[in-house]
Amino acid sequence: MTAWEPIASETPATAEHGFSPAFEVARAQAEGEPPPTPLVFASPHSGRLYPPDMMAAARLTAQDLRGSEDAFVDDLIGGAPALGVCVIRARLARAYIDLNRDAWELDPAMFEDALPDFAQGRTARVAAGLGAIARVAGEGRPIYARKLTFAEAKVRIDSAHRPYHDALDRLLAQARNAHGLAVLVDWHSMPAAAARGHRARGGGPCDIVLGDRFGAACGPKLTALMEKTLEGLGYRVARNAPYAGGYTTEHYGRPIRRTHAIQVEINRALYMNETTREPTEGLARLKADIESTTARLVETDWAELL
Repeated sequence: MTAWEPIASETPATAEHGFSPAFEVARAQAEGEPPPTPLVFASPHSGRLYPPDMMAAARLTAQDLRGSEDAFVDDLIGGAPALGVCVIRARLARAYIDLNRDAWELDPAMFEDALPDFAQGRTARVAAGLGAIARVAGEGRPIYARKLTFAEAKVRIDSAHRPYHDALDRLLAQARNAHGLAVLVDWHSMPAAAARGHRARGGGPCDIVLGDRFGAACGPKLTALMEKTLEGLGYRVARNAPYAGGYTTEHYGRPIRRTHAIQVEINRALYMNETTREPTEGLARLKADIESTTARLVETDWAELL
């Protein structure tokens, strides 16, 4: 029998600013024991907390910002620890700090003071207004009523982004030490409009997009296994379009270093009303199917697959 033990993060900064913990880890084993499988699930965009320091500077309300959340994704994968999979999930909202970006992808135009030379202000994500600290929300609306300071950005990075990735890195190291490899599945959701614009392999708009950085982030048999399993459950699956995998997949997906990473994007129309943000009856079915997919991964002989 496995133990399900939430492990909360806390740093002096998160405690001081009143939004601790910034993330949670649910282990599939008792603390101090090796993980029972090499699998780690992550949900970096399902956080729902909007700290006061952000809202004091914002022109939009928290309700306006909630469209950027991967709503209910942490619930969809919530059964994974009981099957032997460690799970890490954000509690802070993506609009506050995007954990699926490099920490220093910052837009210089958002700040009143100069950014350090190591800041990455010219990436495509920054240009779109979606750096580590987003400039815009849905429909391109500016989030902030004033310019931020670099000190404000550093608080968010030091109290949330860095601890989250330190914890994720430790989980993957523990999996490698116990099993010889680690397999990271980064779970997300996508607007129905994005899904309608891309066709699945079998035709029709995609229900799920698997992003493996065009084969660079994981062994090809992992992508094929997930694709076959999900298609067998009735889902229309696409690969790498419109999402090939973000920072997490790119940063951790190093098959040569025994870490495989894949991103999963789920069409929100499968399980929620995007206007009211209420779950639909599809949520229960999708959660059961994700648990079936998880069980298939748990049963995998990774020595043969990768």
